[in-house]
Amino acid sequence: MIFLSYNHNDKDVVKPLANKLASVFSSENIFFDDWSIQPGDGIIASMNKGLDQTKYFFFFVSKHSLQSKMVDLEWQNALLKATRGDLKLIPIKLDDCLMPAILLQTSYIDLFGKGLEVAFRQMVDVINQNNEQPDISQQTYENVRAFISKNADKINIEIRAMTYMAPQSRFAILVSNEEADFGRWEKGAPMFQGRFQEKVAQLTNGNWANALYFERQRPLSPGFPYVLEISEKQGKKLNLIEVMHASDEKFYRFIPRQIE
Repeated sequence: MIFLSYNHNDKDVVKPLANKLASVFSSENIFFDDWSIQPGDGIIASMNKGLDQTKYFFFFVSKHSLQSKMVDLEWQNALLKATRGDLKLIPIKLDDCLMPAILLQTSYIDLFGKGLEVAFRQMVDVINQNNEQPDISQQTYENVRAFISKNADKINIEIRAMTYMAPQSRFAILVSNEEADFGRWEKGAPMFQGRFQEKVAQLTNGNWANALYFERQRPLSPGFPYVLEISEKQGKKLNLIEVMHASDEKFYRFIPRQIE
């Protein structure tokens, strides 16, 4: 049995991992409250039953979980079993919290620093002891997102890492405008690091999209967004098509965007 111990405030990150683990090991072999505790079940009784059968206990360590008495009960119970050799306890760091001193004796998975996909690979490697390679093609949690607001002729595009650091800090804004239609400025930077390129993608209506590329030299971290201000010139309106994030040296993927 694989036990996932977490606080519900972190569910947006944990649930995609639970679903991906279920696709590899089956939900019957994973204790995750969404499917392991049914209406009417006693929470403590269900937890104890799950722990009795657990071989791998993944503790999602965050500021939220470290303040949860229920999660405390789970992981401290698991730690006692781990000292007897009854299970393996693997901490997974979700944010910039301080790890409990007693857990620093154990190697942990750094989802905050390395991302969801790497964390998933490492979880499967722990369970399989590196014997199999999981399928990570379906990622359902989007860590990097764009938030867009407008004030008069200025548009702010704020790109945030929601939960963990994004090592690639290269982005592209797809527009139908010409370069002369707008100015750009990066908040908190002495100069704008980017370039404009025409006809980078053909749209479904046959028109071409141009791209404004920009990047940072350091990773994108939660709480430290990249803020780009676009100023419309000469009455031109910015027609923003998509915001994209580089997932590697050659490939850009669309990221969710929200109007504020």
